[in-house]
Amino acid sequence: MYHSSNPSPDSTDIRPARRGKHKIFIGMAPGVGKTYRMLEEGDQLRQEGIDVVIGLLETHNRQETAQRAAGLELLPRQQVNCSGSLLSEMDTEAIVVREPQLVLIDELAHTNVPGSQREKRYQDVEVVLAAGIDVYSTVNIQHLESLNDLVARITGVVVRERIPDRLLEEADQVVVIDVTPETLEERLKVGKIYALEKADQSLQNFFQRRNLIALRELALREVADNIEEEALEQASNGTKTDAPFCSIHERVLVCVSTYPNAIQLIRRGARIAGYMHAPFYCLFVDDPDRFLTKTESLHIETCEQLCKEFGGEFIRVGEQDKAKAIADVAINYYVTQIVIGESQRSRWQLMLRGSLTHKLLKSLKNIDVHIIATEKRT
Repeated sequence: MYHSSNPSPDSTDIRPARRGKHKIFIGMAPGVGKTYRMLEEGDQLRQEGIDVVIGLLETHNRQETAQRAAGLELLPRQQVNCSGSLLSEMDTEAIVVREPQLVLIDELAHTNVPGSQREKRYQDVEVVLAAGIDVYSTVNIQHLESLNDLVARITGVVVRERIPDRLLEEADQVVVIDVTPETLEERLKVGKIYALEKADQSLQNFFQRRNLIALRELALREVADNIEEEALEQASNGTKTDAPFCSIHERVLVCVSTYPNAIQLIRRGARIAGYMHAPFYCLFVDDPDRFLTKTESLHIETCEQLCKEFGGEFIRVGEQDKAKAIADVAINYYVTQIVIGESQRSRWQLMLRGSLTHKLLKSLKNIDVHIIATEKRT
C-alpha cells in the first residue's frame, strides 16, 4: 500500500505515479472509537517504518484519544481570516509539501471556514490523494448524502455536513468501527464522549437507544452493500476469485405455475422477503412445447401484477427443463431463498420423472428451498 516518499532530484515537476489510497473508518455515531482506531493503526505503521503524520485531529477533549496521538507527528494548522477573526483549518498544501507516505485526517464531512481554498474537508482529502499520498479518514454514517432524509426521520436531527456517496464507493477500504448501543451509552455516562453535564441531554436526544440501533444497522448495511456491489462487479467482469461469489444479502425467488396455489406462494414469498429486507423475484417457466389456455394466461398475468404490487420483479423464461431454468435464474440473480409449492404430480409420476425439489437441491448449493403446502379449502 505504501510508496517511496523520496523523489529523484529532477522529478519535482513530475506528477505522482499513482493516486494515494484511501481508507475510511466509519461508525454509527460519535464516540464509537473511529479516531482512536485510526491513530492506533497509524502508530503501528509508524513503528514499522512508514512515514506517518497527522494532518488533522479533533480530540473533543477526550483524554484517551489525545494520549493515543502521542508519538505521531502532528502538522500545524493554517490560519484563515474569517470576517476579521483568525480561525484554524487543516493545511492541505503543507501536507502535500511534506509528502508523507500516510496522513491521518479526522472528520471527513467537516465544512471548512469561509475563506478557505476549498469548501469541504473531503475536497482537501482528494487533493492529498491526487498527490499520491495515502489517507486514513473518519466519518459517521449520518453524514452520507443519500441517507440524509432517512437519518432525519430516525433521529429528528437534520445533518448539515454531508459527503457524497461516491467517497465510500471510491475508497480502497471502508472499516466499520462497531460497538453496541449499550457500550456507547456507558461511554457517554462516564464522560468519554462529551462532558458529563451533557450526558443526560444527549441520551434523551440523538443518543436514544432506538436511534443508535437504527444508525448501527445503517452503518453495517451500507458497508455490506459496498462489499457486495464490488463482488457483483467482479463477477460480471469475469474476475476470477478463489471462492465462489457468496451473496451478503438475502434474495428471494418464488416459482409460480399455472396452478391456483401460485397466488399463495407469491404472498408467502413476499412476507419472507419483507422479514429479510430482501429483493423479491417471481419466476414463471414457460414450456415452449405447450400452449397456455386463455384462463392460464390470465392467471399468469394476475401473478405478475401481484408480484409487482409487492415490489418484486417478474421473470418469464421459455424452457422445457423447469429445474434447469430455476437453477439458472437463481444463479444469475444471486438468489439465496427459493419458494416453491408442493408437487401436484401423483406418486407414480414422481417415481417416473423425479421430483423438482430433488433436482433443485441436487443442482444448487448454499440456497434454501422452501416447499409451501397447498392450502386445503373446505
